[in-house]
Amino acid sequence: MEGTAPPRAAYRAAMVLSGAGDALGYRNQHWEYCPSGPQIHAELAQLGGLGGIRAAPPDWPVSDDTVLHLATAEALATGTSQLQPGEPGGYRIPFNPSATGCGAAMRSMAIGLRYPYPRELPTLIRISVESGRMTHHHPTGYLGALASALFTAYAVQGLPPAEWGAGLLQTLPMAQDYVRDTGVNPQPNMEAWGYFPQKWGWYLGERGLAEGHGPSRFPSPYGPAERDEVYRTFSLEGWAGRSGHDAPMIAYDALLGADDCWDELCSRAMFHGGDSDSTGVIAGCWWGLAHGLAGVPAGNHEALEYRQRMEAAADRLHALACGESNP
Repeated sequence: MEGTAPPRAAYRAAMVLSGAGDALGYRNQHWEYCPSGPQIHAELAQLGGLGGIRAAPPDWPVSDDTVLHLATAEALATGTSQLQPGEPGGYRIPFNPSATGCGAAMRSMAIGLRYPYPRELPTLIRISVESGRMTHHHPTGYLGALASALFTAYAVQGLPPAEWGAGLLQTLPMAQDYVRDTGVNPQPNMEAWGYFPQKWGWYLGERGLAEGHGPSRFPSPYGPAERDEVYRTFSLEGWAGRSGHDAPMIAYDALLGADDCWDELCSRAMFHGGDSDSTGVIAGCWWGLAHGLAGVPAGNHEALEYRQRMEAAADRLHALACGESNP
């Protein structure tokens, strides 16, 4: 599979639907902090469903999640991925035992767009870990960046989603070696390392994906109320999608269950009683790579805030990925 990127339109759809997923899950703060998936679905029905939503300011802006993802994409496309800000190690912050949030995970899909091929895996690990721990110097935080980037790369490669989780667990030892070998606060990092792989191993066991193949096994029933309860079991402190491990986990869970249906993806990833814009921004990117804009109501994306910048960044990342795959 290595050597040819998907069409440029797929990269554009990945960036644009990432923003759309963010805006829908955010609803200008109304749904980002709503603790009830059933309430969100009821309000969505009153709005006429997804087809009744025009995701555009002032009522449906993107959140900081898209702003940060777009900034990451633009940085990667203009050469600052080398992370040399003027003084050696100046971008690094100390280990922080509380830096377990999802802020690194929700902005790192573009890293997978830039470095999507198996031979680039060491670079993807380095960039995602270093960019992640610039703000979230804790394995639960920055390994979320790795998961978002790696799964995006898998989507570019066309790997079946059922294989992604096992691939992540196989990649984590490489990331652990990298973090240990860089010598930046190695002891607290290693002491805090175990939670992320343990939680992902548990999740893959729950879904029947520990061996890297499906079919996925979901609870029954698994509607909005049931998902709220299950997503909380993914979480670190009861706020589903809040942390680096479970924001990509919920997005992945939604992708596995949505097939090629945008409405179903949104129901699972954007409309739940957790950090719904962060899970939506991740899931929308992966879905866009696989399916493009097909089946997505035009109002969900055509007037999206920053859309032109998203498309421009997607074009530059696509050109760089193609250039590196065909030197």
